[in-house]
Amino acid sequence: MRVVIQRVIESNVAVAPCEGAERTEVIGKIGNGMMVLVGIEAADDDTDIAWISKKIVNLRIFDDANGVMNLSIKDAGGDILLISQFTLQAATAKGNRPSYIKAAPPAIAIPIYEKLIAQLEQDLGKQIQTGRFGADMKVTIINDGPVTILIDSKNRE
Repeated sequence: MRVVIQRVIESNVAVAPCEGAERTEVIGKIGNGMMVLVGIEAADDDTDIAWISKKIVNLRIFDDANGVMNLSIKDAGGDILLISQFTLQAATAKGNRPSYIKAAPPAIAIPIYEKLIAQLEQDLGKQIQTGRFGADMKVTIINDGPVTILIDSKNRE
């Protein structure tokens, strides 16, 4: 499982309310917090979910009273917007067209995504906002810092 975490002042995700619609509707919105993109691979399991959730919730990337990144999202009272993004599993070693062979198919990825949502809510102690799995989403962020962190559960970094 790979995640890209962006510390944000605000972020939202919108989707078309029905297939073919020109207008979009916001389905997830946060203020201060983290916008997290997650790419799931077929080999991901409950161990990856637990590890990455704890890492996200305890990552100290928010400023303390002295302006030092020393607070976690829990400490800062921030929110999380979680969005599935299979393209994080892109392999680019050969040629110029990315391969998504490592990305889990929906039948595997959706249950893992739903478990990650539940785990994040448990670890954070409150509900998180999400995108819609498999939808064409429009994501808006105002990155704070900018602070962007990449984490891979298989490499434990």
